[in-house]
Amino acid sequence: MPPLSPEDANPAPGDVEAGFLVAISRFAGPVRGIGLALISAFGLLSVPDDALPVGLALVGLVLVGAVADVVTSATGRGARVTFALAVLRAGVVCATQAWTVPAAGPNLWALNVLTITAITVQWEWPPTWTVPVTAGLLAVFVLSGGAPFTVLRVLVECLLARLAFHLLLRSTRGVDELRARQAALERAEVLARERRRREREYLALLHDTASATFLMVALRGRTADPAEVAEHARRDLDVLRDAPGLDDRLVDVESSLRAVAERSPLAVDAHWERVPLLPVPVTLALVRAVQEAMANVARHAGVREAGLRVAADGEGVVVTVVDTGHGFEPGDVPGHRRGIRGSVVERMAAVGGSATVTSRPGDGTTVRLAWPRG
Repeated sequence: MPPLSPEDANPAPGDVEAGFLVAISRFAGPVRGIGLALISAFGLLSVPDDALPVGLALVGLVLVGAVADVVTSATGRGARVTFALAVLRAGVVCATQAWTVPAAGPNLWALNVLTITAITVQWEWPPTWTVPVTAGLLAVFVLSGGAPFTVLRVLVECLLARLAFHLLLRSTRGVDELRARQAALERAEVLARERRRREREYLALLHDTASATFLMVALRGRTADPAEVAEHARRDLDVLRDAPGLDDRLVDVESSLRAVAERSPLAVDAHWERVPLLPVPVTLALVRAVQEAMANVARHAGVREAGLRVAADGEGVVVTVVDTGHGFEPGDVPGHRRGIRGSVVERMAAVGGSATVTSRPGDGTTVRLAWPRG
């Protein structure tokens, strides 16, 4: 039968519980073996001269058991052998106390060996093994001349050792349960945060495409050019169909922004600098923000051209969209309008960047998008 550490834990042990049980299995044996070796060395000093051979034999038996305890702890094998040796040496020391005890006073050597053995096995083995073993050792101790009143003391110590073990085991199990609940809450929070981010991305993308086209039709009414509406709708479908997946890969933001400039209805005066590769979410945010900025120029600025500048900023990037159109007062934009706030400012903030919109009526508009790595 295996030791207590795996048998006594009916539920699957968690990290803390498993670590506690491993520590018990590794250190209880060596602590017992070394402790008994030291006690036996001092006990040998009190053995009468005529019983010295018996004392030396007992010390040798204790040392063999100590070596077995250490070897079992290091290899994880031979638990039954070390258990048998622990019982054997305690029983032999108790049985021979009539020869090793001085003429006056109690035999502390036998009592200490009995106590340490009975306590440590409570942490390593189940009660089905420890109860009969402890009872047998107490019987040998009393029948060989030990004080009967020490039986109660040893029993109390064994009960306290068993209780302490179960309290610690229960505590470690409780810590594992708390950690599992905390991990579940953290996973739920991460999923919820990711879901909210995707919802924001979806709303911003929807504003950039279909809702923008619908708004243009609603504002122009019957004067809307069907061909122009169809062209906007085609571009919207292309954007929705070709939207890249969000992952941690690095991509070339320049090629993505060149595609935006080429597909824009505006005449785009573009200036490019060599910029580092950027994560896909950052590139997507920049692309969508530039699309929205150019769409705003086409819808509201009253001009058909815009400037686009892409420049490196250390390991980050700065993208600027400029027009010389009507301009507006950013503070006067209603809170329910998502164009600047949702498709530009919030989108860049979601990936750790920033967006600044500078405009005045009659002075055009400048949209500055920046993403500093780190």
